[in-house]
Amino acid sequence: MRGNLWTRLAPFISKRHFSTSQTSLSSSFSSCSAIQPWLFVGLGNPGEKYECTRHNVGFDMIDMFAQSQGISLTRHHFKALFGEGMVEGVPVLLAKPQTYMNLSGESVGPLAAYYKLPLNRVLVAFDDTDLPCGVLRLQPKGGYGRHNGVKSVIYHFRKNREFGRLRIGIGRPPGQMDPKAFVLEKFNKTGRERIDSAIEEGVEILKLVVTKGLTEAAKSSNVDQKYKHLTTHDLQLCQQSSASTPWTEWT
Repeated sequence: MRGNLWTRLAPFISKRHFSTSQTSLSSSFSSCSAIQPWLFVGLGNPGEKYECTRHNVGFDMIDMFAQSQGISLTRHHFKALFGEGMVEGVPVLLAKPQTYMNLSGESVGPLAAYYKLPLNRVLVAFDDTDLPCGVLRLQPKGGYGRHNGVKSVIYHFRKNREFGRLRIGIGRPPGQMDPKAFVLEKFNKTGRERIDSAIEEGVEILKLVVTKGLTEAAKSSNVDQKYKHLTTHDLQLCQQSSASTPWTEWT
């Protein structure tokens, strides 16, 4: 099953399994003499129906990063569209789970286990309504808030939360709008432009993660992101919908 992909990556991949113990994670990482891959995962829903919606910005991030590095995302691997390549001499694995959002962990968990990655070499990109539209936040660990995709990933990591996150702000629903409908709508023109700009910034952040590590990348990138789009008018621009009829399902 591993085929040519495993043959190419085998010299770089540690033989240790990821652990549910933070102590084991740290010792595993520090004792590795070979370069371990990074696994970058974007969360979203498959299918044309969900393209360009707020809930799919994780997919958009991985697509843009793959394009920038010349990595193809056409292989199906562990219920995900998958690609692999080298970034600054470091092996990088990219995945877009095709399980639908709420079951994302069914893909991400087995992928990390298969490549025997410690969770501090896994980063998940996803939409976040607690951040203003177009603001990014890089974190080495955390909870799942109201995000069912991240909740599923945590569950399939045996409830371990010690993996990286790139949160992509999409803003909060306006007025009394149902959050479930909000995330499944498409951005208006201004919101889309802001998200596209943020995703370009996210590509540079991911490259920094590869070269400097997650902690150092977070220190620099989070400071730059902190004061973006603070005015009420700016926040409202991303909250306005380009569609008049929201989706009724929540995935």
